[in-house]
Amino acid sequence: MRSSSSWIKLTSRVPRHPLSVRSTRCLASPHRVHSLAPTATEPKACSKNITWHEGAVQRRDKEQLLNQRGCVLWFTGLSGSGKSTVACTLEHALVQRGHLTTLLDGDNVRHGLNSNLGFSQQDREENIRRIGEVSKLLVESGLITLASFISPYEQDRNRVRSRLEPGDFIEVYMKTPLAVCEQRDPKGLYKLARAGKLKGFTGIDDPYEPPSNAEVVLESDKLSVEAMAAELLIFLDSRGFLSCRPPASGRCAQFGAS
Repeated sequence: MRSSSSWIKLTSRVPRHPLSVRSTRCLASPHRVHSLAPTATEPKACSKNITWHEGAVQRRDKEQLLNQRGCVLWFTGLSGSGKSTVACTLEHALVQRGHLTTLLDGDNVRHGLNSNLGFSQQDREENIRRIGEVSKLLVESGLITLASFISPYEQDRNRVRSRLEPGDFIEVYMKTPLAVCEQRDPKGLYKLARAGKLKGFTGIDDPYEPPSNAEVVLESDKLSVEAMAAELLIFLDSRGFLSCRPPASGRCAQFGAS
């Protein structure tokens, strides 16, 4: 369990941030982000006679080159909670500050990397497993990775967390009431689910398990997109992710260092 000091709950009052944050809304895909089933905590290796090869360039060297620390902000919440919108706005703010980022969106990855996956329980499990492994590779290359997925089951999210080094996984819970999400309904999916035309939709006939101890909680029905992005900038900056001073040994700017 992490200490309560590492857990932030945001209310209607937001500290002022010296940097302006531009709101940039992503274009929504017509494809649905489905819920994901619980999985084992460790992936099963099917390939035999394989050996892990360490790269010649260490992670700390890449982080020093980028002057930042790699991490993944994992946005989780109901459809319509604002995950992708906040992630997009935050990415623009980070790039404006000179940081290297990448954005993984639940719909987008099904157009390429996960285009061969359907929505069976097994495919949903594999979908989140692949994204977790991709996030791990990106984080270890020093990138600030933004992952936006409903990911309704806590066990799935915890498995991704367990695959990364301590402190690398930042769970961002978009705590938005179902009624608000349903009123927004940007893709028209709640309307279809209520009409019985869309089965297994998270929040209607499939459960969502809120994080028990997320690093950041954002209440999008009380805060503006710009305010939420600013809070995440403050979080990253205060924990040393947005700079990388030459370390005495090991990783640059260790988590929580001043």
